Amino acid sequence: MVRIKTKDEIELIRESCRIVADVLKLVATHIRPGVTTLELDRLAEDYIRSFGGAPAFKGYGHKKSNLFPATLCTSINDVVVHGIPSKRALREGDIVSVDVGVRKEGFFGDGACTFAVGEISDGKKLLMKVTEESLQRGIEQAVVGQRIHDISHAVQEHVESHGFSVVRDLVGHGVGLELHEEPSVPNFGKPGTGIKILEGMTLAIEPMVNAGTWEVQFGADGWTVQTQDGKPSAHFEHTIAVVDGRPEILTK
Repeated sequence: MVRIKTKDEIELIRESCRIVADVLKLVATHIRPGVTTLELDRLAEDYIRSFGGAPAFKGYGHKKSNLFPATLCTSINDVVVHGIPSKRALREGDIVSVDVGVRKEGFFGDGACTFAVGEISDGKKLLMKVTEESLQRGIEQAVVGQRIHDISHAVQEHVESHGFSVVRDLVGHGVGLELHEEPSVPNFGKPGTGIKILEGMTLAIEPMVNAGTWEVQFGADGWTVQTQDGKPSAHFEHTIAVVDGRPEILTK
């Protein structure tokens, strides 16, 4: 069931999203060669809790024996999503996708950004640029009367026109009262299909784009998702609300 949010609920979601955006800005200032993803994770958790929020990812999962152990998902190079922070230090030339969720007063925000570590290759620069552009193209389609797969098609068309591929095993989603809600928001699809976009919808739109094949493999830890061909991947995400018929980015 798709949950339509009231104006008051959107304001509460907006506060969680503000913290998400601030965490990503904070992390950006600390990303450099030699820093570990575990250090970034501790920094993010302290910041979230200092504003009365809670890390939405920490303790998340469907298997009680294997809940996600961290505040951030930190996915380096060929890791698409759900990379677990560790003592692995970032290296010159890496790219790292940082995904963060925040819960505050029972409402959720979700966002992600891919960062360059020092100087990176032109190929990685283009991958990041196209992925971020595709997110904006998708957001522009989140208009009352359009359909969910209009978002999907806009992302896919932009990505594939540059020779990259969209991951098909993982999708965007509704967000707000729960971290993951209906509807699913794929990054590929046929325009004019899917459910209609309605006033008060809140969506996490998140292109996950691979330099090579769209196919991925799931790690033994039950979380880490990597590209099947070992080529790099980028990930950008915003939580948006449909307000006055148009998309408003809450994690900006």
